[in-house]
Amino acid sequence: QAQLVESGGGLVPPGGSLKLSCKFSGHSFNTYTMGWFRQAPGKEREFVAVITGSGRSGSFVADSVKGRFTMSRDNAQSTVYLQMNSLKPEDTAVYYCGGGRRLITSTLRRPSAYDYWGPGTQVTVSS
Repeated sequence: QAQLVESGGGLVPPGGSLKLSCKFSGHSFNTYTMGWFRQAPGKEREFVAVITGSGRSGSFVADSVKGRFTMSRDNAQSTVYLQMNSLKPEDTAVYYCGGGRRLITSTLRRPSAYDYWGPGTQVTVSS
C-alpha cells in the first residue's frame, strides 16, 4: 500500500512558475515509477511527465510542456517534483501524481497503468 499527497498548486500569472511536490508514504519508494498527470474541466486526464524508480533511466515530459516543465525525484525524501516554468493559461488543471511498479515503456503515459494516486492540487494560470 502507498499514499500520495500533492502540494504546491496555486494561482499564477502567465509566464510565471510553480513547483509541485508529491510526497509518498509507504515502502520501497525507489522501486516505483512516478508520473504527473493533469485534468482540466470536461477533459480526460492527460500525461505530463514520468520518472523511473531510480531516476537513472531518466525522465521525459509530454510534448506540450517540453522545454518548460521538468520532473525530478528525491528518493531520500520519498518525494517527486514538477518544476513548471513559463506557464500558460492552457496549463490550468488539477495536477495529480501517480505511482506504480508494473509499468513498461508502452504504458508510461496511460493513467490506468498507475496503481496509486494523490487527491490532486489545483493550478490556475490567469492574469
